[in-house]
Amino acid sequence: MTTTEHPHGHDGHQDPTLYRTPADAVAAPGEKLAYVVGFDPAGARPDALFTVGTDPGSSAYGRVIAHAEVPGVGNELHHFGWNACSSALAHAGHHHAARRYLIVPGLRSSRLHVFDTVPDPARPRLVKTVEPGELAARAGYSRPHTLHCGPDGVPSGTGRSSP
Repeated sequence: MTTTEHPHGHDGHQDPTLYRTPADAVAAPGEKLAYVVGFDPAGARPDALFTVGTDPGSSAYGRVIAHAEVPGVGNELHHFGWNACSSALAHAGHHHAARRYLIVPGLRSSRLHVFDTVPDPARPRLVKTVEPGELAARAGYSRPHTLHCGPDGVPSGTGRSSP
C-alpha cells in the first residue's frame, strides 16, 4: 500500500488511522497503545502522560510502557486528543493530516502541553508548552477543558476568557 491509499478505500490520506465515519473506525484494527493521564490531586507531584499497551498479543498488554511528566505541579491534565482527528480532517482537502501530536490541556494551570509521538509512539516527548498568557492572547481562551480539531489541526478550547 502506498502512503496515499487508505486501507478502507479513502484515497489521499497519509495516516491510515484517520477515518471518515465511526463505522470505518470500528472496522479497523484495534489500537496497540493507549495514552492516559495521571495527576496528584494535592498538586504536590507533576502530572504525567502514560503509555499503556493494548495489544492482547503483546507482552506489554495492560502494562505501563512509558511515562512523560509535564513541568510544574497542579496542572490537572484533562480531556485531550490528537491535533488531527478523523471526524474533522479525514475528508477531501486534508491530504496530509496525521495523528502525531497529542494536545493535552491542564485544567487548573490553563497550559496546553504538546507531545510528539514520532519517532516512537510508545514514548511521547513533551515538545512544547503553551502558557496561559499566550493561549489567551492568541486564541482568546482560558481554562482549556476539552479540545476539538479544526482546520489545519489547530485545537480550540472551551471557556473563552473575558474581554
